[in-house]
Amino acid sequence: MDPWDGLLLVDKPSGPTSHDIVDRIRRHFGIEKVGHGGTLDPMATGLLVILLGRGTKLSNLVMGSDKTYEGVMQFGVSTDSGDRDGKTVAEQDFQSVTRERLEAEMKKWLGDIMQTPPMVSAVKKNGVPLYKLARKGKTVEREPRLIHIYDFTLLDFQPPKAAFRLRCTKGTYVRTLCDEIGKSLGCGAHLASLRRTQSGALKIDSAVAFDKLLDLRREDLIPMVIPIHQLRSEDLHQ
Repeated sequence: MDPWDGLLLVDKPSGPTSHDIVDRIRRHFGIEKVGHGGTLDPMATGLLVILLGRGTKLSNLVMGSDKTYEGVMQFGVSTDSGDRDGKTVAEQDFQSVTRERLEAEMKKWLGDIMQTPPMVSAVKKNGVPLYKLARKGKTVEREPRLIHIYDFTLLDFQPPKAAFRLRCTKGTYVRTLCDEIGKSLGCGAHLASLRRTQSGALKIDSAVAFDKLLDLRREDLIPMVIPIHQLRSEDLHQ
């Protein structure tokens, strides 16, 4: 069994794209087949499941697993992307937002909901990624998608910011969720920070920081790879 056939858990920093991380690992360690099991936006940090060798065949399984995040939403400012990387499109007073109002609003989003993918996303319309259309100033109709929110808990409330934990199904756009909550509260909001802490049963605690990873030699990486023959179905699903 090739020691490079498996999964590598990486703690992604804010800034690079998921593809950037994949490309750097491929070139740095000289591994031919490298992929990832679920995109994180450039702004986001946390667990990025890297697929190596024959592990790339597990892409759909890893991407299909439930995800857990910890994030911060900021009230009073709306952006065109729904997160802090976007351009500000509106500023409103947030003084009416209380812990009680916010928690009541968050409870409304539990369970099955239909969510429309944002224009700044990798979802394709007629074969073209939405973000490419958005760069040209275009807005097109998008089909809402069914997602499920298992847990949406307020961790800290310090206006204009609120920290939360979210557990959801694949394909959930957390920045869209924050934007919608801001609209419902009448003050606007955006996602200020996001960290993925879990994918299936794979946890951030077992991940290696990306900057430390690039200090390693090829042979140093092998003990960190989770071989595909050691993976259980419950590792990829939860």
